[in-house]
Amino acid sequence: MAIKTEYLPGQFAWVDLQAHDLEAACQFYGQVFGWTSVPLDTQGGPDYQQFELDGKAVAGIGQMPAELQSQGMPPCWNSYVNVERIETVVERARELGATIVVPVTKIVEAGWLAFLQDPTGGQIGLWQKNQHFGAQLVSAPGAFCWNELATRDVERACQFYGQLLEWEFTEHPQSPARYYIIRNQGADNGGIMQMDEQWGEIPPHWTVYFSVDDAAATAAKVSKHGGHVFVPPFETPVGHIAVLGDPQGATFNVIQLSKPAP
Repeated sequence: MAIKTEYLPGQFAWVDLQAHDLEAACQFYGQVFGWTSVPLDTQGGPDYQQFELDGKAVAGIGQMPAELQSQGMPPCWNSYVNVERIETVVERARELGATIVVPVTKIVEAGWLAFLQDPTGGQIGLWQKNQHFGAQLVSAPGAFCWNELATRDVERACQFYGQLLEWEFTEHPQSPARYYIIRNQGADNGGIMQMDEQWGEIPPHWTVYFSVDDAAATAAKVSKHGGHVFVPPFETPVGHIAVLGDPQGATFNVIQLSKPAP
């Protein structure tokens, strides 16, 4: 468990959900993780709330605009990397072959965000803080603890993110699929996984992992409250993992760590 007051450049700092039905999603995640939701002042923008656990910010949730819903955009969890000089990072991403999905946008007094699609197809958020630096609680049960890219070209992904964010990579020798640990300024910062034919037509994507005390009990809660258990808890060298979905279709992973997260 870690109480955070700042994040290093290149470090994952925030996760949020774009929901089709914000209030229903708030109820579901409150039942599963014990989160409370606090409305934020968006000054006329789309509704946005902050999920809190024991009074500390752990994630966010926004109401997806009706226009995007009508275009068939599914609910999704987003991962954000803390950066400095976000305009410069976005321009560099463009030079490296990324597609800018959302240009640099000021979010009231909280900070600035941008979304890009990397050259392998994964979409990721960038965040430059102003008054909001990111999650106050990470790696504790009910808080996010890991961010992972599933892609069909791990070499290209590592090259791109290494050049953009100065990440370094270490291959995980115990993983059944090719898997690289992301290292940011000497610390573990997520992973990149090779997709194979078993993934079918699922597009490359970033996934959020939430720490839990009991993966099986969490999966049972998800099912009880109308969610989906896509992959029941299975054992890995780092703990028990389950792939889950909320009732609106947004997917996320939970992990019952075999030892406390750093």
